[in-house]
Parts: sequence; structure tokens; C-alpha cells
Amino acid sequence: MKRNALLGAVVLLAVTSASEAAADGGPGPLGVTTVAVATAESARVGALFGSGGLGGGHFCTASVVHSARRDLLVGAAHCLRTGDDLFFAPGYRDGRAPYGVWKVSRVFLSDGWASGRDEDSDVAFAAVRARAGKRVEDVVGGNRFAAGTATGATAVTVTGYPDSGEVPVRCTNRPAAHSRTQQRIDCPGFTGGTSGSPWVNADGQVVGVLGGHERGGATADISYSVVLGAEAAKLYRHAATAQNTP
Repeated sequence: MKRNALLGAVVLLAVTSASEAAADGGPGPLGVTTVAVATAESARVGALFGSGGLGGGHFCTASVVHSARRDLLVGAAHCLRTGDDLFFAPGYRDGRAPYGVWKVSRVFLSDGWASGRDEDSDVAFAAVRARAGKRVEDVVGGNRFAAGTATGATAVTVTGYPDSGEVPVRCTNRPAAHSRTQQRIDCPGFTGGTSGSPWVNADGQVVGVLGGHERGGATADISYSVVLGAEAAKLYRHAATAQNTP
């Protein structure tokens, strides 16, 4: 899990409003972490809660990815635990869930994670139940899940929910290879709770998920993701086509 929450708070307080507007609007400075402005894109990212729901505090991040069933989330495997009551609040901000609270009905883990907690398999998917006859992707949209993209081919934007705050943060930078199976990104202020944050490129594709090495990183300044390859692609195909619980 991510640590050094105090350092992250100091970094965020030092960011000017001008930098925030530039970074959140698209191009802007690289490697600057700001409070994420509420947009249609950021609404696809949400906080994960346990059995206490919104009253119990959030502990990780997940995001909506496109699927034919329109009910699929992607996050870190070390966050999406089977057998737990889990709830997803897309666009969560200041104690409110503007797009509703969605109950996780099924979690999909790779064999590498389920059998040995392999850090190279720290990606998971979850299906959520419909609300009022609608699927979560019908309400907030979903990014495309893209395995097989070359690390660092383009800059990505990482959006997540530190568990010490009530608003999401985001940072844009270019990932670099940490190893053959892990990638890293330099972005300050990504503390505990940001595990599962999507790494989204300019084409709206999720090309990384914060987790993997050191369960996402031992400090707030450097974050990791599994290199999304054949295993992640196979898991996505299974999760996107498997039968969900109504």
C-alpha cells in the first residue's frame, strides 16, 4: 500500500491554482499533482468503500472500463478482495456520491494473484450491480482497457483517491520501464488509497493500474503498475463476458 500521506498533503498545498487548471485541462506541466476537477472523464474514476459504505471511509480506487455488459470496473488485485462487501462511488467528492453507490457483485482475479499474490498480477476486475435499471457505464461512461501498449509510448493521466482526503487527485506524466513486467511513473502525492488508480492515455485507454511493485509504491512520489500484457488481456476478456449476478 502507498505511504507518506503527510508528504503528499504538503505537495498538494504547494500547487498553485494556475498549475491545477493547466494540468487538469490536458497538456500543462508534467509531474505535477493537483486536485482533480470534476469532469465527465474524472467521473469514471471512483473510491472503493467497505461494508460501512460511504460512512466507513474509502480505502482504494477503481474505474469504469468499457464492456458489452456495461458494468465493469478495473482496479488493483490487492484492493478487490473476494468475499468482502465492496461498494464503488464514481466521481466521489466531499462525502457525496453524485452518480450513486454501486455494489460489487463479482470480483475477477488472475491465477497469478489468486495462487501466489504475484506482484506481476496485481490487476483485477469487478462487476457491479445495476441501479434503478441502469448500468454504471450508462451513467458515467467507461474507458477502453488496452493491454499490450508500449510503456512510455505517450504520457498518461493518473487519477486516484488518497484515503486521507475527500477529493481525487491527478497527475500527468510519461511512464518508464521499471522492469520487463513493471512500469513506474513519477507523480508526487499519491499516498494510501490511490492503489487501483487508472493510467489513462490521450485516447481514453487504460494502459496501467496503480499497484504491482510494492503494491503501488513505498513512497508517495513514485507509483508502479503491472505492464498490461497477455495475462491482463485474458482476464479482461473473461471478466467482460462472464455472467454477472443480477
